[in-house]
Parts: sequence; C-alpha cells; structure tokens
Amino acid sequence: MLEPGPLRAAALGHAARGWHVFPLRPDNRPHDPDHPKKPAFPDHAEDRCPRTDPRCQAGHTGWEPRATCDPARIERAWRIPYNIGIACGPARLVVIDLDTRKPDAEPPPGHEHYHHGIDVFTDLCHQHGQPVPDDTYTVGTASGGRHLVFQHPTDGPPLRNTQGDRGGLGWLIDTRAHGGYIVAAGSTACGRPYRVVHGRRPIVLPGWLAALLRPAESAAPRKVVGNFSAYRRDAYVRGAVYRTLDKLAEAREPGRNNALFVAAATLGQLAAGGALTEAEVYEALTPTALGIGLSDREAERAIRSGLSAGARRPRQVA
Repeated sequence: MLEPGPLRAAALGHAARGWHVFPLRPDNRPHDPDHPKKPAFPDHAEDRCPRTDPRCQAGHTGWEPRATCDPARIERAWRIPYNIGIACGPARLVVIDLDTRKPDAEPPPGHEHYHHGIDVFTDLCHQHGQPVPDDTYTVGTASGGRHLVFQHPTDGPPLRNTQGDRGGLGWLIDTRAHGGYIVAAGSTACGRPYRVVHGRRPIVLPGWLAALLRPAESAAPRKVVGNFSAYRRDAYVRGAVYRTLDKLAEAREPGRNNALFVAAATLGQLAAGGALTEAEVYEALTPTALGIGLSDREAERAIRSGLSAGARRPRQVA
C-alpha cells in the first residue's frame, strides 16, 4: 500500500513555491502509465456534470479552479497517496515537455534520426542562434523525458498548450501553460518516479521561445460560417443559428466546452422539434468549435451531449 506522507510533503513543497497543486489519481495500476496522470477530481467531464460533487453545486468546477497553495487543503487532500498535478496557469508557469520517441512512432520526414525531444529542442535553439535554456527548474519524467519549467513572461498574451508540430516547437516537444498541467516531481507512474534534476528557481521563458509559441493571429476567435444546409432554412432558424454561433465564438477557456454544450442543447431543441437535423447541428457548430480551440474529439463529444439534452425539451417552429 502506498503511503501518502512523501506525496503530501512533495505537494506542500510545490505549494510553498507558489505553485497551485491538485490531486492526480494514485499510481495503483502497474500496467496503465496514463492512469496516474489524470485528475482525481472531478471524476466527470464538464458536459456530463451531475451536480452531485459538493464543489459543482453552483456549476461544474474542473481541476484548474480546484488547484491550491493552501497547506490546510493540501493536508486534507493528501490523506490518500494521490499523485500531484501543478496547474500551470495559476502557477504562472510555461513548461516545455521533451518526450522520448516511442518504439512504434512514425517520425515526420527528416526526423528519422531523432530519438528524444532534447535533441529536437537543441537543434531548434541552434537554428535560432540561441543557447539551450537548461539553467532552469528541470524534472525527469517517468518515461525518461524532461520538463523544463519556466516563469510565464509578464508581457504579451497568455501562452497556452501546444502539441508537437501543431502550433508548437517541433516533434517530441509539447508545451503546457494556461489551461494545462504537468505531473509534478514526487509522483510516480508504474512505479517510475518524476524526479527533480535541477532544483534551481525557474527562469523567465526566453522571448524568442515565447514568440514562437504565440498564435500567429492574436485576434479573438470569430464564428465560422459555411455554406451548409442549415442556412437554407427559414429566417427564424437561420437567425437562431447565427445567434448561437455569435455567442459560441465569444467563449474562452475554461468555459469553451460548456459553451459548446449549451449551443448544441439550444440547437438540439430545434432539431428535436423538426426544424433542423442533428447532422445540420454538427455541421453548424463544428467549424466555430474548432476555431475557438477545441479538438475534434472534444467538439464531437460536447455536441453529442448537447443534442441529447436538447432532445428532452423539443422546440417547434411554426
């Protein structure tokens, strides 16, 4: 049986740095390395919140607002040997996650010789004529990777998560910032530890890296209007779709998922009443959902749940 003492002490140590922590699932499934990386609370997604969790009574409360630096709350939470998550946004951190190449991974063209994100990152630094910024707080991950932990820049818009080549720094390199979290030192996955490699104070993320991580366009997301069948309906239905998309396009993290659920429920009422088809609801909402930063999977799941909710309250158009 795992003892909570060392994990509690590690959580308190991270909180003493001003880093907001929250419980991840215990490392009690020896053949599931992803299990101890997932939040212990809440145990449900935003679009399926039953409102039975005490902290969800007034609305869904996810892992980020539950993160804390309060020693008393940490003492209570870590009576069980939970792993430790650090919420990067509240902690004002940007983490460069350098991963190891999986045996069955298919590298992008020209990357066949890379076996670790450290090598990709080193070459990226050299290409920009910059030294490798490894003089910062660093954690060795359970899989043999590295977390380079930086302070978030004080200027510019908030940085967010990136993944590999998709708006990120390159293959085998992810980043975590606002809206993201990391597994903290002191935690384990399949018995393998996350350990501090360099315990020094995090330095501010170098400006050239921040520039690479900022979106090319800082303008607010806008609704995406396509030439699809829902707009060939009558004026009332078209207006309902446009108003719904306008509101959805204004959604920001951490409320994007719930905003899409509400939008799908709104149009789902019309679909249940026969004014739209479910296919048209997907067709109408998906482009804007992706435009505000949700993934295909997140969008599909939230729309499906919203349609189910809307179907319980059909709305007919005369």
